[in-house]
Amino acid sequence: MEEVISLKGLSKAFNKKTAVDSIDLSIIKGEVFGFLGPNGAGKTTTIRLITTLLGKDSGTVMINGHDIDKDPIKAKTSIGVIQQQISLDNDLTVFENMVCHAKYHKIPKNIAMEKIERLIDYLDIEEYRNYKINNLSGGWKKRVSIAGALIHEPPILFLDEPTVGLDINGRRTIWDIVKQLNSDGTTVFLTTHYIEEAEVLCDRVAFINHGKIVEVDTPENLCIKVGSTAVEAFDGHKKTEYSYFSSREAANAYAGTLGSEYTVLIRNTNLEDCFVKMTGDSVGDQK
Repeated sequence: MEEVISLKGLSKAFNKKTAVDSIDLSIIKGEVFGFLGPNGAGKTTTIRLITTLLGKDSGTVMINGHDIDKDPIKAKTSIGVIQQQISLDNDLTVFENMVCHAKYHKIPKNIAMEKIERLIDYLDIEEYRNYKINNLSGGWKKRVSIAGALIHEPPILFLDEPTVGLDINGRRTIWDIVKQLNSDGTTVFLTTHYIEEAEVLCDRVAFINHGKIVEVDTPENLCIKVGSTAVEAFDGHKKTEYSYFSSREAANAYAGTLGSEYTVLIRNTNLEDCFVKMTGDSVGDQK
C-alpha cells in the first residue's frame, strides 16, 4: 500500500492553547479517509497545516513523497483543496471562475479549455456555466468549488466539512461526487462532524478530540471494538443509558433483565457510539 500523506508530530498552538497536538497519521493511496470530531476539535486546523494554508509549530508533513517545507511547490501540485468557506468570485460566472483557477495553475489556454469542458461535463454543471456564483445555491457553489480544485488534476483532494449548510439532496449529491472521484482514482481526505457522512464515504476514520488522535480504523472495526450491537434504555426520567455487546443475542439477554419501566431499542452500533465511548465526549461543538 502506497502512502501518499504522512504526518509526524504535527502540532499547532494559538495563544498558548494547543489546537493540534503531536499528530501522527498515514493516508494510503486510493482511500477515502475521514477526520471525524466535534467543531473545535482540530479538524480544519490540521487540514490547513497539511495544505500549507497555515504554518505549523513543529512536525513534518509529506505529500506524495514531498516534504512541504523542503519542496512546497511539488507538494502543492499534488493536492486540491475545498475549504468550508467558498473561495469563488461571486461577480464572475461559473465558467469564468474555472478559467481563473486554470490561470492560477498556469495551464496553457488551449489545454485549460479542454479541461474546463471535461469538468463541466464530469460534474454536470453545463446548465449553470454562465450563471454568476451569487445566483447559485450552496450545493451548486460547492460543486463549482470542486471543479476549480480539480482543474490541475490533483491525485489528492482535501474536503473540509464539504456538506455543511446543504440540504439533504445537496449533501447526497456531494457524496455521489466524492464516490465518483474516488472510483476514478482520487485519494480523498475529508473532515466532517456528520456521522452518516463518515459511515457512507470513508474507508477509514480517525477520531480527533481536543487536538489529539484518539483512534484510527475502519468504521466496521471501530464498531467491533466497542461492541457491534447497541442497547438504548430509557426510563422516562433520566438520560438514555447506552450499553454495547458483541452479539445480538447478548444484547437481547441484557434487555430482558431491564424492568418494564424502560423503553428499549436494540440496534447496530454506529460511529457516534464509538466516538462517545472512546472519547467520553459527544460529536457536538466543543467550547
